[in-house]
Amino acid sequence: MDNTDLSVLRKIGEWRIAGHSIVMGTLIRTWGSAPRPIGSVVAIRDDGHISGSVSGGCIEDDLIDRARQSTLGMTMPKRVKYGVSAEEAHRFGLPCGGTIELVLEAVSDISRIEELLIRLEKGERICRTLELFSGQVSLENQVGADLLCVDDKTLITFHGPTWRLLIIGAGQMSEYLATMARTLNYEVLVCDPREEYANEWAIVGTQLLRTMPDDTVIAMRPDPHTAIVALTHDPKLDDLALIEALKSDAFYVGAIGSHKNQEKRRDRLREFDVLPHQIDRLYGPVGLKNGARTPPEIAVSILAQMTAARYGYQIPDPTPRDINLRLPLGTPK
Repeated sequence: MDNTDLSVLRKIGEWRIAGHSIVMGTLIRTWGSAPRPIGSVVAIRDDGHISGSVSGGCIEDDLIDRARQSTLGMTMPKRVKYGVSAEEAHRFGLPCGGTIELVLEAVSDISRIEELLIRLEKGERICRTLELFSGQVSLENQVGADLLCVDDKTLITFHGPTWRLLIIGAGQMSEYLATMARTLNYEVLVCDPREEYANEWAIVGTQLLRTMPDDTVIAMRPDPHTAIVALTHDPKLDDLALIEALKSDAFYVGAIGSHKNQEKRRDRLREFDVLPHQIDRLYGPVGLKNGARTPPEIAVSILAQMTAARYGYQIPDPTPRDINLRLPLGTPK
């Protein structure tokens, strides 16, 4: 689930508090081109207001008409298809003759949207099972694969972050990085065995781990959906995490520190038998080179670099413009 779909669920919660009837649509299948991924959700209010999208605007007007005319009176979930024929695809504006299928459900207490939202705000990953013959819903902690599943009896969807970020260190920089990463739908874990830092950690929706960094990395078994960033400035902690992280399948491993300190770090990693090609995976100094100086600016640069790595982009260091153009007004030269 991406943040757009989470926003839809939040809107459903707001509309229910205001007393509106609502239908939620979940995209379950596509054929041909499709502007939105499987699992995308849309919500239609009884007065025609809409939140979210399942087709990039192609069929949403028809969904509004359905809601106004009869759909809001339905008691059981319903499967609908758009673009089954070339004529329909053209009428609804589906690209390249695409076809999409949705499950529509009338939102009620048994939909358990409010409970789902509470658990998502805590950073949990949830499996939601909708019984198509009754509308009953069950919610369970997600285990294993997160692919949408649908058959004649049930619709199983997965909600919450599918990407993980492990931050080593619970200092100020980590607070900004964790907060911003949550908005990008990362499950955020923070590791710091130091009591003076761990006791002050208070970022909602993150998980604090007080174990040693190397043990933490090994226990979480990083996969290609995992990023690990070391931010303690303490080699005894950061290096422990990096030794294990660089051997893992994590898609991104970074560490804070100057270029000089990074060279010393690489020397230490070699002493611990980390292989050259593994050391080459290290992003250090961590973050895109963009002139960032403050903790929130550095957090932005880290997440920008993580995003590029996630999508397979290698961004070269930029060339600074004239110093007089880059410095804010009033900054000493």
